[in-house]
Parts: sequence; structure tokens; C-alpha cells
Amino acid sequence: MSDDDRVFGKRLQGWFLRRQQSPEMRPRDAAYLVIIVWLFAVVVWGVAEHFIDPKTFPTIWLGMWWALQTVTTVGYGDIVPEQTAGKVMATLLLLGGLAFISVVTASVTTGFIARRERQQRESGEDPVLQRLDRIAARLDAIEQDVATLRSSGTAPDS
Repeated sequence: MSDDDRVFGKRLQGWFLRRQQSPEMRPRDAAYLVIIVWLFAVVVWGVAEHFIDPKTFPTIWLGMWWALQTVTTVGYGDIVPEQTAGKVMATLLLLGGLAFISVVTASVTTGFIARRERQQRESGEDPVLQRLDRIAARLDAIEQDVATLRSSGTAPDS
């Protein structure tokens, strides 16, 4: 194993360790995850479609082109499965693509919101915490007023 391989391995290990210790997914990490999963899905479904419907998809590359069109919901219509099994796969890929887009969008949005909320808490700009501080201050003032009234004898004991 060369020194370059060892350095790369250590960097990769450090990257994974930092990601595991992070309490939230960063939007950039979510984007990397999306790219990896999409590429994997396109390859797997494209290869599978080639073997299921070899007449329509004579090459794996054509199957991957079709899978890319399908999973992104573009669907040019230049290539469509002819076999029933291929159509079933296309249906699953379409539904999976739509579901995946929804989940990824929600995950990325959640990451952005969590980051913003953390930044607000750290900077003291969190509106919820500010309101709770104001309520606590008002409660302290009320307790102080009640204590003053009790000590002066004008307030009934509860």
C-alpha cells in the first residue's frame, strides 16, 4: 500500500468519523448522499432493465439512459419498456423516484432549518428563547411584587 493510499484512507476514515459525530446532516452531505444514491439506482435499474427487456434495451448504457430519464421523471419517451416485467420495473422506478425526491427534499430542508435554529440559539437570536426569557422576567417581577405585598401586610397569604 502506497503512502498516498494510506493518506487517502486516513482522510476518508476521518471524514466518516466526523459525519458520525455530527448531530445533524449538513446540506452538502445530503447532496452527496443524493448523488450517490441516484447514480447507484440508475446503474442498478438500467442493468436490470437490459436483462429483463434485452430487445428494447440492447445495451446496458441504453438501459441506464432510460433509468436516468425515468428516475428523474423527465421521461422523454424515446425508449419505453415493451415487456410486462419491464413495465412493472418502470412503475416501481417512477414511484421510487417520486418518493425519493420527496424524502430528499424534506431531509435537505430539515438540515437547513436545524442549522438555522442552532445558529439562532448560539447567537441568542432564538425567538422562542427570547420569549421564554421575557416570561421568566415577568414571573420574577410578579413574585417580587407578591413578596413585597406580603412583607408589608397588605396581601393575603395563600
